[in-house]
Amino acid sequence: MEIKVKLSNFRTSPRKVRQLIDLVRGKNVKEAQAILLFTVNKSSPVVLKLLNSAVAGVTHDLHLDESSLFISKITVDEGPKLKRWHPMSRGRAYPIIKRSSHIALTLSDKRAKQTPAPNNGEGGKVEEVKKPTKVKKQSVSAKGPKGSQAGKAKKDKK
Repeated sequence: MEIKVKLSNFRTSPRKVRQLIDLVRGKNVKEAQAILLFTVNKSSPVVLKLLNSAVAGVTHDLHLDESSLFISKITVDEGPKLKRWHPMSRGRAYPIIKRSSHIALTLSDKRAKQTPAPNNGEGGKVEEVKKPTKVKKQSVSAKGPKGSQAGKAKKDKK
């Protein structure tokens, strides 16, 4: 079972938030909460709040245990940009781009992830796939193979 939560228009650039979410991707909920709690980053309290919201939704609505949940997918996409101008000398203006992010988080249950072995019609027997063996490459020179008639003729002339 999966639950998806999304935070839109978070006023931090996606690049800065991606550094944080790379730390928690694929971790279980307790580990991710501990990492987010002790990470010094402007976006860590907001991502922690989003994670806690998702966990609360799962435990209340789906009655799943918090210890069996993990972050199966977390992404950061670019949101709308606020374009501002900074006045400079001699009538010039430099652009300021204030970026925002959309964060999408998906929680999954570990027990739901486990699936039975595939049945291929042979009573549950599964064949092992053999790995290909490495083939040694033989080098061939442009002069031809060793001991050829052309090589012997050159030796005889000397």
